[in-house]
Amino acid sequence: MDHVDPARPVLRDRAAEPLTQYVQRVNRRVRAFDRRRPLVWDLHLTGFWVLAALVDASGGWRNVAHDPGVPVGLVVALSLALSVPLLWRRSHPRAALLATLPAALLNAWSGAALQAALLQLLLVHHIALRRPLRGLWWAVAVVTVPACVTVARYGDGAGSWNQQLGSQLLSVGVAALIGITVRARRDHTEVLEDRARRLETERDQQVRLAAAAERARIAREMHDIIGHNLSVITGLADGGRYAAAKSPDRAAQALDAIATTSRRALGELRRLLDVLRDDDSDGAPAAAELTPQPALTDLDRLLDGVRGAGLPVRTTVRGEPALPEGRQLTLYRVIQEALTNTLKHAGPDATAHVDLSYGAGGAVTLSVTDTSRAASPSPPRSPALSGGRGLPGMRERTSLYGGTLEAGPRPAPERGWRVHLHLPEEAPQ
Repeated sequence: MDHVDPARPVLRDRAAEPLTQYVQRVNRRVRAFDRRRPLVWDLHLTGFWVLAALVDASGGWRNVAHDPGVPVGLVVALSLALSVPLLWRRSHPRAALLATLPAALLNAWSGAALQAALLQLLLVHHIALRRPLRGLWWAVAVVTVPACVTVARYGDGAGSWNQQLGSQLLSVGVAALIGITVRARRDHTEVLEDRARRLETERDQQVRLAAAAERARIAREMHDIIGHNLSVITGLADGGRYAAAKSPDRAAQALDAIATTSRRALGELRRLLDVLRDDDSDGAPAAAELTPQPALTDLDRLLDGVRGAGLPVRTTVRGEPALPEGRQLTLYRVIQEALTNTLKHAGPDATAHVDLSYGAGGAVTLSVTDTSRAASPSPPRSPALSGGRGLPGMRERTSLYGGTLEAGPRPAPERGWRVHLHLPEEAPQ
Protein backbone atom coordinates (compact mmCIF):
# COMPACT_ATOMS: atom_id res chain seq x y z
CA MET A 1 0.00 0.00 0.00
CA ASP A 2 1.44 3.36 -1.00
CA HIS A 3 2.17 5.83 1.74
CA VAL A 4 0.22 9.07 1.39
CA ASP A 5 1.88 12.23 2.62
CA PRO A 6 -0.69 14.14 4.69
CA ALA A 7 0.78 17.46 3.50
CA ARG A 8 -0.05 16.80 -0.15
CA PRO A 9 -3.83 17.22 0.08
CA VAL A 10 -3.30 20.54 1.82
CA LEU A 11 -1.01 21.75 -0.94
CA ARG A 12 -3.45 20.54 -3.57
CA ASP A 13 -6.32 22.36 -1.87
CA ARG A 14 -4.33 25.57 -1.73
CA ALA A 15 -3.39 25.24 -5.40
CA ALA A 16 -7.08 24.81 -6.24
CA GLU A 17 -8.11 27.74 -4.08
CA PRO A 18 -10.35 30.14 -6.06
CA LEU A 19 -8.90 33.53 -6.88
CA THR A 20 -11.62 35.34 -4.90
CA GLN A 21 -10.78 33.44 -1.73
CA TYR A 22 -7.10 34.17 -2.21
CA VAL A 23 -7.82 37.88 -2.66
CA GLN A 24 -10.04 37.92 0.42
CA ARG A 25 -7.38 36.18 2.49
CA VAL A 26 -4.73 38.68 1.39
CA ASN A 27 -7.14 41.54 2.03
CA ARG A 28 -7.79 40.31 5.60
CA ARG A 29 -4.07 40.14 6.27
CA VAL A 30 -3.49 43.64 4.92
CA ARG A 31 -6.36 45.03 7.00
CA ALA A 32 -5.07 43.28 10.10
CA PHE A 33 -1.62 44.77 9.58
CA ASP A 34 -3.19 48.20 8.99
CA ARG A 35 -5.13 47.98 12.26
CA ARG A 36 -1.96 47.09 14.15
CA ARG A 37 0.28 49.73 12.53
CA PRO A 38 -1.81 52.41 10.78
CA LEU A 39 1.06 54.92 10.61
CA VAL A 40 3.22 52.53 8.59
CA TRP A 41 0.53 52.16 5.94
CA ASP A 42 -0.14 55.92 5.86
CA LEU A 43 3.54 56.72 5.41
CA HIS A 44 3.94 54.23 2.58
CA LEU A 45 0.86 55.41 0.69
CA THR A 46 1.68 59.08 1.19
CA GLY A 47 5.27 58.47 0.09
CA PHE A 48 4.03 56.82 -3.10
CA TRP A 49 1.84 59.81 -4.03
CA VAL A 50 4.55 62.33 -3.11
CA LEU A 51 6.98 60.46 -5.37
CA ALA A 52 4.43 60.38 -8.20
CA ALA A 53 3.81 64.14 -7.83
CA LEU A 54 7.52 64.90 -7.91
CA VAL A 55 7.99 62.73 -10.99
CA ASP A 56 5.34 64.83 -12.73
CA ALA A 57 7.07 67.98 -11.51
CA SER A 58 10.29 66.90 -13.25
CA GLY A 59 8.85 67.99 -16.57
CA GLY A 60 5.72 66.07 -17.46
CA TRP A 61 3.46 68.84 -16.09
CA ARG A 62 4.25 71.02 -19.14
CA ASN A 63 2.30 68.64 -21.42
CA VAL A 64 -1.03 69.83 -19.99
CA ALA A 65 -0.05 73.19 -18.49
CA HIS A 66 -1.81 76.39 -19.56
CA ASP A 67 1.41 78.30 -18.86
CA PRO A 68 4.56 76.17 -19.34
CA GLY A 69 6.67 79.04 -18.03
CA VAL A 70 5.81 78.51 -14.38
CA PRO A 71 9.03 78.34 -12.32
CA VAL A 72 10.14 74.80 -11.49
CA GLY A 73 10.59 75.67 -7.80
CA LEU A 74 6.94 76.72 -7.59
CA VAL A 75 5.90 73.51 -9.33
CA VAL A 76 7.83 71.40 -6.79
CA ALA A 77 6.36 73.34 -3.88
CA LEU A 78 2.84 72.95 -5.24
CA SER A 79 3.39 69.22 -5.79
CA LEU A 80 4.49 68.76 -2.18
CA ALA A 81 1.65 70.93 -0.85
CA LEU A 82 -0.92 68.86 -2.76
CA SER A 83 0.47 65.41 -1.79
CA VAL A 84 1.94 65.62 1.73
CA PRO A 85 -1.45 66.35 3.46
CA LEU A 86 -2.55 62.83 2.40
CA LEU A 87 -0.73 61.60 5.48
CA TRP A 88 -3.76 62.80 7.52
CA ARG A 89 -6.40 61.62 5.06
CA ARG A 90 -7.89 59.11 7.54
CA SER A 91 -7.55 60.95 10.83
CA HIS A 92 -8.34 64.52 9.64
CA PRO A 93 -9.61 64.40 6.03
CA ARG A 94 -11.40 67.77 6.19
CA ALA A 95 -8.34 69.55 7.60
CA ALA A 96 -6.16 67.90 4.97
CA LEU A 97 -8.52 69.06 2.19
CA LEU A 98 -8.47 72.62 3.50
CA ALA A 99 -4.66 72.45 3.68
CA THR A 100 -4.52 71.65 -0.05
CA LEU A 101 -6.90 74.49 -1.01
CA PRO A 102 -4.26 77.32 -1.22
CA ALA A 103 -1.98 75.15 -3.35
CA ALA A 104 -4.91 74.15 -5.60
CA LEU A 105 -5.92 77.81 -6.07
CA LEU A 106 -2.34 78.84 -6.87
CA ASN A 107 -2.03 75.85 -9.20
CA ALA A 108 -5.14 77.01 -11.10
CA TRP A 109 -4.14 80.70 -11.13
CA SER A 110 -0.57 80.05 -12.29
CA GLY A 111 -1.68 77.76 -15.12
CA ALA A 112 0.58 74.86 -14.06
CA ALA A 113 -2.43 72.49 -14.05
CA LEU A 114 -0.53 69.88 -12.01
CA GLN A 115 -1.99 66.40 -11.97
CA ALA A 116 -1.31 66.31 -8.22
CA ALA A 117 -4.48 68.42 -7.80
CA LEU A 118 -6.46 65.24 -8.51
CA LEU A 119 -5.31 63.95 -5.11
CA GLN A 120 -8.05 66.14 -3.63
CA LEU A 121 -10.50 63.52 -4.89
CA LEU A 122 -8.89 60.97 -2.56
CA LEU A 123 -9.57 63.32 0.35
CA VAL A 124 -13.18 63.71 -0.78
CA HIS A 125 -13.45 59.89 -0.79
CA HIS A 126 -12.25 59.72 2.83
CA ILE A 127 -14.64 62.46 3.90
CA ALA A 128 -17.55 60.46 2.44
CA LEU A 129 -16.15 57.31 4.08
CA ARG A 130 -15.45 58.62 7.59
CA ARG A 131 -17.36 61.85 8.24
CA PRO A 132 -21.04 62.88 8.27
CA LEU A 133 -22.41 63.10 4.75
CA ARG A 134 -23.50 66.72 5.21
CA GLY A 135 -19.79 67.60 5.10
CA LEU A 136 -19.67 66.58 1.44
CA TRP A 137 -21.29 69.84 0.28
CA TRP A 138 -18.48 72.10 1.39
CA ALA A 139 -15.95 69.50 0.17
CA VAL A 140 -17.51 69.72 -3.29
CA ALA A 141 -17.25 73.50 -3.09
CA VAL A 142 -13.58 73.38 -2.04
CA VAL A 143 -12.68 71.11 -4.96
CA THR A 144 -14.79 73.05 -7.49
CA VAL A 145 -13.42 76.53 -6.73
CA PRO A 146 -10.01 75.91 -8.41
CA ALA A 147 -11.82 74.77 -11.60
CA CYS A 148 -13.80 78.03 -11.57
CA VAL A 149 -10.53 79.98 -11.21
CA THR A 150 -9.02 78.13 -14.20
CA VAL A 151 -12.07 78.90 -16.38
CA ALA A 152 -12.12 82.55 -15.30
CA ARG A 153 -8.39 83.13 -15.94
CA TYR A 154 -7.74 81.11 -19.08
CA GLY A 155 -11.17 81.10 -20.73
CA ASP A 156 -11.46 79.00 -23.88
CA GLY A 157 -7.86 77.86 -23.59
CA ALA A 158 -8.90 75.69 -20.68
CA GLY A 159 -12.01 74.43 -22.44
CA SER A 160 -15.59 75.64 -22.08
CA TRP A 161 -16.77 76.41 -18.57
CA ASN A 162 -19.48 73.74 -18.60
CA GLN A 163 -16.95 71.15 -19.75
CA GLN A 164 -14.49 72.09 -17.02
CA LEU A 165 -17.05 72.25 -14.22
CA GLY A 166 -18.97 69.21 -15.49
CA SER A 167 -15.91 66.97 -15.56
CA GLN A 168 -14.84 68.25 -12.13
CA LEU A 169 -18.26 67.63 -10.58
CA LEU A 170 -18.42 64.18 -12.19
CA SER A 171 -15.05 63.25 -10.72
CA VAL A 172 -16.07 64.50 -7.28
CA GLY A 173 -19.36 62.59 -7.51
CA VAL A 174 -17.62 59.33 -8.41
CA ALA A 175 -15.12 59.71 -5.56
CA ALA A 176 -17.92 60.48 -3.06
CA LEU A 177 -20.10 57.62 -4.36
CA ILE A 178 -17.29 55.12 -3.93
CA GLY A 179 -16.77 56.34 -0.37
CA ILE A 180 -20.48 56.11 0.43
CA THR A 181 -20.69 52.60 -1.03
CA VAL A 182 -17.70 51.35 0.93
CA ARG A 183 -19.10 52.99 4.06
CA ALA A 184 -22.53 51.37 3.63
CA ARG A 185 -20.96 47.97 3.09
CA ARG A 186 -18.71 48.40 6.12
CA ASP A 187 -21.63 49.47 8.32
CA HIS A 188 -23.71 46.54 7.10
CA THR A 189 -20.86 44.14 7.83
CA GLU A 190 -20.45 45.60 11.34
CA VAL A 191 -24.17 45.17 11.99
CA LEU A 192 -24.02 41.54 10.86
CA GLU A 193 -20.94 40.88 12.97
CA ASP A 194 -22.55 42.51 16.01
CA ARG A 195 -25.70 40.47 15.50
CA ALA A 196 -23.63 37.30 15.17
CA ARG A 197 -21.77 38.15 18.39
CA ARG A 198 -25.02 38.80 20.23
CA LEU A 199 -26.56 35.59 18.92
CA GLU A 200 -23.46 33.67 19.96
CA THR A 201 -23.58 35.25 23.42
CA GLU A 202 -27.28 34.48 23.70
CA ARG A 203 -26.66 30.91 22.58
CA ASP A 204 -23.93 30.48 25.19
CA GLN A 205 -26.22 31.92 27.86
CA GLN A 206 -29.01 29.58 26.84
CA VAL A 207 -26.60 26.65 26.99
CA ARG A 208 -25.43 27.69 30.47
CA LEU A 209 -29.01 28.17 31.67
CA ALA A 210 -30.04 24.81 30.26
CA ALA A 211 -27.03 23.15 31.88
CA ALA A 212 -27.81 24.81 35.22
CA ALA A 213 -31.45 23.74 35.01
CA GLU A 214 -30.41 20.20 34.13
CA ARG A 215 -27.95 20.09 37.03
CA ALA A 216 -30.67 21.30 39.38
CA ARG A 217 -33.09 18.67 38.05
CA ILE A 218 -30.52 15.89 38.40
CA ALA A 219 -29.60 17.03 41.91
CA ARG A 220 -33.29 17.10 42.85
CA GLU A 221 -33.90 13.59 41.48
CA MET A 222 -30.79 12.16 43.16
CA HIS A 223 -31.74 13.82 46.43
CA ASP A 224 -35.22 12.30 46.28
CA ILE A 225 -33.99 8.84 45.31
CA ILE A 226 -30.97 8.53 47.59
CA GLY A 227 -32.32 10.52 50.54
CA HIS A 228 -35.57 8.60 50.80
CA ASN A 229 -34.10 5.14 50.34
CA LEU A 230 -31.26 5.76 52.77
CA SER A 231 -33.76 6.95 55.36
CA VAL A 232 -35.82 3.79 54.87
CA ILE A 233 -32.68 1.65 55.10
CA THR A 234 -31.64 3.44 58.29
CA GLY A 235 -35.03 2.82 59.88
CA LEU A 236 -34.97 -0.83 58.88
CA ALA A 237 -31.43 -1.24 60.19
CA ASP A 238 -32.35 0.30 63.55
CA GLY A 239 -35.38 -1.94 63.84
CA GLY A 240 -33.38 -5.01 62.87
CA ARG A 241 -30.76 -4.22 65.47
CA TYR A 242 -33.37 -4.06 68.25
CA ALA A 243 -35.09 -7.22 67.02
CA ALA A 244 -31.91 -9.23 66.61
CA ALA A 245 -31.67 -10.13 70.30
CA LYS A 246 -35.34 -11.04 70.81
CA SER A 247 -36.68 -12.14 67.42
CA PRO A 248 -34.14 -13.38 64.85
CA ASP A 249 -36.97 -13.89 62.36
CA ARG A 250 -37.91 -10.20 62.48
CA ALA A 251 -34.24 -9.27 62.09
CA ALA A 252 -34.01 -11.45 58.98
CA GLN A 253 -37.11 -9.77 57.58
CA ALA A 254 -35.52 -6.38 58.20
CA LEU A 255 -32.36 -7.47 56.38
CA ASP A 256 -34.43 -8.68 53.44
CA ALA A 257 -36.24 -5.36 53.33
CA ILE A 258 -32.91 -3.52 53.45
CA ALA A 259 -31.61 -5.57 50.53
CA THR A 260 -34.79 -4.96 48.52
CA THR A 261 -34.72 -1.23 49.19
CA SER A 262 -31.03 -1.01 48.35
CA ARG A 263 -31.49 -2.83 45.05
CA ARG A 264 -34.43 -0.59 44.14
CA ALA A 265 -32.40 2.53 44.97
CA LEU A 266 -29.45 1.27 42.92
CA GLY A 267 -31.73 0.50 39.99
CA GLU A 268 -33.29 3.99 40.03
CA LEU A 269 -29.89 5.61 40.36
CA ARG A 270 -28.46 3.51 37.50
CA ARG A 271 -31.34 4.52 35.20
CA LEU A 272 -30.77 8.17 36.07
CA LEU A 273 -27.05 7.90 35.30
CA ASP A 274 -27.73 6.01 32.06
CA VAL A 275 -29.78 8.94 30.80
CA LEU A 276 -26.78 11.22 31.42
CA ARG A 277 -24.43 9.09 29.33
CA ASP A 278 -23.89 10.46 25.82
CA ASP A 279 -22.14 7.43 24.25
CA ASP A 280 -21.42 3.86 25.11
CA SER A 281 -18.02 2.17 24.87
CA ASP A 282 -18.37 1.62 21.10
CA GLY A 283 -19.12 5.26 20.36
CA ALA A 284 -22.79 4.57 19.59
CA PRO A 285 -25.54 6.46 21.41
CA ALA A 286 -26.31 4.92 24.77
CA ALA A 287 -29.58 3.03 24.94
CA ALA A 288 -30.69 3.90 28.46
CA GLU A 289 -33.56 1.94 29.95
CA LEU A 290 -36.19 4.65 29.86
CA THR A 291 -38.57 3.34 32.51
CA PRO A 292 -41.43 5.63 33.52
CA GLN A 293 -40.99 8.03 36.40
CA PRO A 294 -42.83 7.19 39.61
CA ALA A 295 -46.55 7.96 39.57
CA LEU A 296 -49.43 7.81 42.03
CA THR A 297 -49.88 4.14 41.21
CA ASP A 298 -46.49 3.57 42.89
CA LEU A 299 -47.60 5.35 46.05
CA ASP A 300 -48.63 2.14 47.84
CA ARG A 301 -45.16 0.67 47.38
CA LEU A 302 -43.63 3.87 48.75
CA LEU A 303 -45.90 3.81 51.79
CA ASP A 304 -45.19 0.11 52.40
CA GLY A 305 -41.49 0.84 52.45
CA VAL A 306 -41.98 3.68 54.94
CA ARG A 307 -44.20 1.50 57.12
CA GLY A 308 -41.59 -1.26 56.98
CA ALA A 309 -39.02 1.26 58.26
CA GLY A 310 -41.16 1.77 61.37
CA LEU A 311 -43.31 4.82 60.55
CA PRO A 312 -47.08 4.21 60.67
CA VAL A 313 -48.76 6.07 57.81
CA ARG A 314 -52.48 6.66 57.26
CA THR A 315 -53.88 7.82 53.94
CA THR A 316 -57.07 9.67 53.05
CA VAL A 317 -58.03 10.09 49.40
CA ARG A 318 -60.95 12.14 48.11
CA GLY A 319 -62.00 12.30 44.49
CA GLU A 320 -60.74 10.48 41.44
CA PRO A 321 -57.06 10.85 40.42
CA ALA A 322 -57.01 11.93 36.77
CA LEU A 323 -53.73 13.82 36.56
CA PRO A 324 -51.03 14.01 33.88
CA GLU A 325 -47.70 12.33 34.53
CA GLY A 326 -45.91 15.54 35.50
CA ARG A 327 -48.39 16.37 38.26
CA GLN A 328 -48.35 12.80 39.51
CA LEU A 329 -44.55 12.89 39.75
CA THR A 330 -44.72 16.17 41.69
CA LEU A 331 -47.17 14.72 44.22
CA TYR A 332 -45.14 11.53 44.54
CA ARG A 333 -41.86 13.36 45.17
CA VAL A 334 -43.40 15.77 47.70
CA ILE A 335 -44.95 12.87 49.65
CA GLN A 336 -41.65 11.01 49.45
CA GLU A 337 -39.64 13.99 50.72
CA ALA A 338 -42.10 14.78 53.52
CA LEU A 339 -42.13 11.17 54.79
CA THR A 340 -38.35 10.95 54.47
CA ASN A 341 -37.93 13.93 56.77
CA THR A 342 -40.46 12.45 59.18
CA LEU A 343 -38.36 9.28 59.32
CA LYS A 344 -35.26 11.34 60.01
CA HIS A 345 -36.47 13.86 62.53
CA ALA A 346 -39.90 13.11 64.04
CA GLY A 347 -38.69 10.55 66.55
CA PRO A 348 -39.50 6.89 67.20
CA ASP A 349 -43.12 7.44 68.28
CA ALA A 350 -44.19 9.54 65.32
CA THR A 351 -47.06 8.79 62.99
CA ALA A 352 -47.86 10.34 59.62
CA HIS A 353 -51.01 11.15 57.72
CA VAL A 354 -51.23 11.71 53.96
CA ASP A 355 -54.38 13.54 52.84
CA LEU A 356 -55.05 13.79 49.09
CA SER A 357 -58.00 15.68 47.63
CA TYR A 358 -58.56 15.70 43.86
CA GLY A 359 -60.62 18.43 42.23
CA ALA A 360 -61.85 19.24 38.75
CA GLY A 361 -59.51 20.18 35.92
CA GLY A 362 -56.39 18.65 37.50
CA ALA A 363 -56.60 20.64 40.76
CA VAL A 364 -55.28 18.78 43.78
CA THR A 365 -54.60 19.51 47.45
CA LEU A 366 -52.09 17.49 49.48
CA SER A 367 -51.32 17.59 53.19
CA VAL A 368 -48.65 15.49 54.87
CA THR A 369 -48.60 15.80 58.66
CA ASP A 370 -46.68 13.93 61.27
CA THR A 371 -47.32 13.70 64.98
CA SER A 372 -45.34 12.54 67.97
CA ARG A 373 -46.67 11.02 71.15
CA ALA A 374 -43.49 12.13 72.93
CA ALA A 375 -43.70 14.71 75.71
CA SER A 376 -41.44 17.14 73.94
CA PRO A 377 -42.21 18.85 70.65
CA SER A 378 -40.85 17.40 67.44
CA PRO A 379 -37.16 18.21 66.95
CA PRO A 380 -36.33 20.96 64.49
CA ARG A 381 -35.89 19.82 60.93
CA SER A 382 -32.43 19.49 59.40
CA PRO A 383 -31.05 21.71 56.62
CA ALA A 384 -32.34 19.11 54.19
CA LEU A 385 -35.78 20.61 54.69
CA SER A 386 -35.12 24.08 56.06
CA GLY A 387 -32.24 25.25 53.91
CA GLY A 388 -30.93 22.39 51.77
CA ARG A 389 -32.41 20.72 48.72
CA GLY A 390 -35.55 19.29 50.36
CA LEU A 391 -37.82 22.30 50.64
CA PRO A 392 -36.37 24.13 47.56
CA GLY A 393 -36.84 20.95 45.54
CA MET A 394 -40.48 20.66 46.60
CA ARG A 395 -41.09 24.34 45.86
CA GLU A 396 -39.48 24.05 42.41
CA ARG A 397 -41.65 21.09 41.50
CA THR A 398 -44.75 22.88 42.74
CA SER A 399 -43.98 26.15 40.94
CA LEU A 400 -43.77 24.33 37.60
CA TYR A 401 -47.57 24.01 37.72
CA GLY A 402 -48.32 27.37 39.34
CA GLY A 403 -48.98 25.79 42.73
CA THR A 404 -48.19 26.80 46.28
CA LEU A 405 -46.39 24.88 49.02
CA GLU A 406 -46.22 25.60 52.73
CA ALA A 407 -44.04 23.72 55.22
CA GLY A 408 -43.63 24.33 58.93
CA PRO A 409 -44.52 23.25 62.47
CA ARG A 410 -48.14 22.54 63.23
CA PRO A 411 -49.88 25.20 65.33
CA ALA A 412 -50.03 24.65 69.11
CA PRO A 413 -51.21 22.62 70.91
CA GLU A 414 -50.60 20.11 68.12
CA ARG A 415 -47.14 18.69 67.69
CA GLY A 416 -45.23 17.71 64.61
CA TRP A 417 -44.76 19.09 61.11
CA ARG A 418 -47.07 19.87 58.23
CA VAL A 419 -46.43 20.10 54.47
CA HIS A 420 -49.35 21.53 52.49
CA LEU A 421 -49.43 21.66 48.68
CA HIS A 422 -52.05 22.98 46.31
CA LEU A 423 -51.98 22.72 42.51
CA PRO A 424 -54.59 24.80 40.66
CA GLU A 425 -56.60 23.67 37.69
CA GLU A 426 -54.75 23.16 34.46
CA ALA A 427 -54.88 26.08 32.06
CA PRO A 428 -56.97 25.34 28.95
CA GLN A 429 -54.88 24.65 25.85
